[in-house]
Amino acid sequence: MKKVKVALVGAGLRGVNYLEYAVQHPHELEVVAVAEPVRERRKAFQARHGIPDELCFEHWDELFAKPRLADAVLICTQDKQHFEPTMKALELGYHVLLEKPMSPDPEECIQMGEMAAKSGLVFSICHVLRYAPFFSTLKELLSRGEIGQLMSIQHNENVGYWHQAHSFVRGNWRRKEESSPMILAKSCHDLDILLWLAGADCTQVASFGSLSHFKASEAPEGAPLRCLDGCPVADQCLYYAPNLYLTDNTDWPTSAISNDMSYEARYMALQEGPYGRCVYHCDNDVVDHQVVNLEFANNVTAAFTMSAFTRDISRTIKLMGTTGEIRGAMEKNEIEVIHFGSGKVERISFEDMGGHVGHGGGDMKLVKDFLNLVRADGKSQGLTSANHSVQSHLMAFAAEESRVQGRTIRMQEFAESFKLQEQKH
Repeated sequence: MKKVKVALVGAGLRGVNYLEYAVQHPHELEVVAVAEPVRERRKAFQARHGIPDELCFEHWDELFAKPRLADAVLICTQDKQHFEPTMKALELGYHVLLEKPMSPDPEECIQMGEMAAKSGLVFSICHVLRYAPFFSTLKELLSRGEIGQLMSIQHNENVGYWHQAHSFVRGNWRRKEESSPMILAKSCHDLDILLWLAGADCTQVASFGSLSHFKASEAPEGAPLRCLDGCPVADQCLYYAPNLYLTDNTDWPTSAISNDMSYEARYMALQEGPYGRCVYHCDNDVVDHQVVNLEFANNVTAAFTMSAFTRDISRTIKLMGTTGEIRGAMEKNEIEVIHFGSGKVERISFEDMGGHVGHGGGDMKLVKDFLNLVRADGKSQGLTSANHSVQSHLMAFAAEESRVQGRTIRMQEFAESFKLQEQKH
């Protein structure tokens, strides 16, 4: 089996996690270079993978200025920094694995898809849920006709109250203009899964939702701008930052607040950085709950709910067909198939996939599939190729436009409007 050589652009949490594959399977994958502006992250990743100093760069421009030094590039930068390195990598002949979302700009998504089609290179998006045994089993059950013809889907992404506060109120994805709408940043995975399970193009989208709780009007009386500035409700507040970030547990999300995990450094991060702010006095503007209704070309309908207001971080789904229904809880590793008429109930359970592999086992399976595609030199495209991903991204953009404008979006017209804009440019 040919060992694939990759370079990483963006050594944040996602990139580091995906490339643990190289540590676990060194005969299959070698990491030969990294571009990362934060020195501590760059050094830690360099040490983990034994990368020489001359192949560790602050910026992707430096990496791409060198003669081609790997088979592929994994791009895990912030959302708005996906387009430029992806286009450059494809132009230079690298296969690309890009973290989701492709881009917060629909025109850039379309351009990247077109560039990949022209180049003949592998261009996969990290829609890891398609590789998770939970969702691949659901797809297989539908393909076998276990519940007859699929008619309706109900799908929930339960974000988790503390995860919302960490990532979408205090964190990097709190502002639409700085990253992307939350339906894209958090749930493009889920819209992609709905498109895959429905098995037909999406034709119409309608969405509703708002930022209702994490705002100044909901702040307890006397709450200061920062938790450490004498909050009068510190004992009762679910979001009191020291209770979240100054414990003995320095795993994620605490690991995101500082590169130094000493108590003193974390305390200073809460005094000075974004994670010490009161959740009711931040500059966030993304929604905290949203619903999306979708219709597909084969008459399947789907109702998707994304909500901050859950205890658990989980995904639950119900698939309704003409002869039965399927209920599933991803984090519980459980699927239930209920047959009409006979009343027969089948239960399918999975072994615990372990937190380190991520997304119910999907992370490592995605990397493995990408390596196989690279070895085949782009002769076939995988489950999460760009041409699949562009449509599910456009569904997310359409959902946000529907939510903001209060109207139903017809997908064909919506997609054509961006292609026309692109032609004008």
